[in-house]
Amino acid sequence: MNIFVLLKRTFDTEEKISINNGAIDEQGAEFIINPYDEYAIEEAILLKGKHGGNVTVVTIGNEEAEKVLRTALAMGCDQAVLINTEDDLEESDPFTTSKILAQYFQENEFDLILGGNVSVDKSSGQIGPRLAELLEIPYITTITKIDVDGKTAVIERDVEGDSEIIESSLPLLVTAQQGLNEPRYPSLPGIMKAKKKPLEELELDDLNLNEDDVAPKSKTIEVYLPPKKEAGKILEGGLESQVKELLKLLHTEAKVI
Repeated sequence: MNIFVLLKRTFDTEEKISINNGAIDEQGAEFIINPYDEYAIEEAILLKGKHGGNVTVVTIGNEEAEKVLRTALAMGCDQAVLINTEDDLEESDPFTTSKILAQYFQENEFDLILGGNVSVDKSSGQIGPRLAELLEIPYITTITKIDVDGKTAVIERDVEGDSEIIESSLPLLVTAQQGLNEPRYPSLPGIMKAKKKPLEELELDDLNLNEDDVAPKSKTIEVYLPPKKEAGKILEGGLESQVKELLKLLHTEAKVI
């Protein structure tokens, strides 16, 4: 099987994020593989173990993304592709990303494409469906189980607290939800092997694209942190007095009644 994984380099959600001039300050910030993409990587490796084949991890970004690609290789992926847009694009959006990826996949044979359901930084969840539409292949989101038999996949997906079973033919694109598996940590031998695994770097010219072809259709107007949570209040006195105080606070402070 030719298996591909879509990877995004995101901020470490455990780290403090600062806003500077309406944008996220990247100086000193820690970057990781988008956690939902880790489920996709793990499942790709498991599928390769069952069916054989090759696992390629693909990302769009700058040279800083090489670190997370090497991490994916250390986990067990066979090769990596960095589509470097640093010199070509100042801004991007889901349209830009999916358009670039679609051009890449139109020039490469694939049986299965896996990606995270959402990214933890923007959480749009658009890339997978947009890419599948451009490639004119079926796609299934929020999957929690996948079994492949020849050219057929049977998938279980999460649907608002319940689940459904779907059968689809390959080629296919799926996006991973939490619960699909437990991603492995890179081992020391895996880290050493990753240094020698192939990492291909491409630019827009290599994909016969220019800036106008992938110009974003949307623009970020403002980025801001959520308001700080204030300390809660403990009501004292008897039940009747507490109820009166609660109603007063809901009216005068919370302004919900």
